[in-house]
Amino acid sequence: MTDIALELKQVGKAFGSVIALSDVSVKVRKGVVTCILGDNGAGKSTLIKTLSGVHKPSSGVYEVDGVPMTFGSPRDALANGIATVYQDLATIPLMSVWRNFFLGNEITKGWGPLRRLDVKKMQELAKKHLMEMGIDLRDTGQQIGTLSGGERQAVAIARAVYFGANVLILDEPTSALGVRQSGIVLKYVLAAKDRGVSVVFITHNPHHAYLVGDYFYLLNRGQLASEYERAKVELDELTKAMAGGAELDTLTKEIQAVRLGK
Repeated sequence: MTDIALELKQVGKAFGSVIALSDVSVKVRKGVVTCILGDNGAGKSTLIKTLSGVHKPSSGVYEVDGVPMTFGSPRDALANGIATVYQDLATIPLMSVWRNFFLGNEITKGWGPLRRLDVKKMQELAKKHLMEMGIDLRDTGQQIGTLSGGERQAVAIARAVYFGANVLILDEPTSALGVRQSGIVLKYVLAAKDRGVSVVFITHNPHHAYLVGDYFYLLNRGQLASEYERAKVELDELTKAMAGGAELDTLTKEIQAVRLGK
């Protein structure tokens, strides 16, 4: 039995003559946090959509539990235990937390024309499962739009875990959040990991990645620039590699020269 939940082997993605990904190989191990880092234009969005079933690879192999797979849609990926939480969260702000929790998967009771939503059961299950993930909301009947950005991300993570995600792909979950709210999200990333979920954390922030990550892959212009294991890399090295190494040193010297009036 493989310890790899999913794997990309020399995957490429082209849109006509534009090459978005080229020979990208990534292993997502079971029960750990795998971070994909890169600046804007690095290819992170295309990689997310390839992992989640939105795009089919133009080349290479996509394996799930060691078996080559081809997904026709995100629903196919979800059926194989791969859930993606995008930045927009796919929530409806004016709907309650529990309605958003079960959105598209509503529980009903009764038969035929008497069939109706089982509101009480969904409220109880949403409250119970959010609590199991450590998310203590006073009232799951409140509009989800009244929650903070970090709390909404936490609800989306809990929802994906509840509906059976074995692999959870998070698209820049802390990009629009402040320090405290980012901390809330990172806490629930680790909570998902503790429940045995393989988390793919896609971000441009090496500090956030280093707080939760076990393995790190750096993308640059659609190619894999480098990869690291947490035990063998320090935050400074990770930050410098992402920032461009020698390019960052040159830029730092230029800025220092300007500040000194040289």
